[in-house]
Amino acid sequence: MSTVPTPSRGEVWLVDFDPSVGAEIQKVRPALVISVDAVGRLPLRLVVPLTDWKPQYASFPWFVFISADTTNGLSKDSGADAFQTKSVSLSRFVRPLGSISTAQLDDVALAIALCVGTP
Repeated sequence: MSTVPTPSRGEVWLVDFDPSVGAEIQKVRPALVISVDAVGRLPLRLVVPLTDWKPQYASFPWFVFISADTTNGLSKDSGADAFQTKSVSLSRFVRPLGSISTAQLDDVALAIALCVGTP
């Protein structure tokens, strides 16, 4: 019997995004858990997918740079793509990698706010 993972806000996990449709994020990749732990009643979490950092992402305000380090468990510098924020089932979570700082988490939340038009 497998246990259900319990990802928490600010943690970086490997998440299986397949199957995907169209331009949606694909495959198993790191994602940041952004949902507030006390919000929601379904076995879901809001996540922001992380992708390999490319210099041109610096010009997109919805991308947040996350440098790889031992705390977050990332193997390479990455970008949190706030435009691809999505709710995913707990069954998609593969394994935890680490966590990011409160300041980085705040930056990602602000990028999401930009994407949804929050002042």
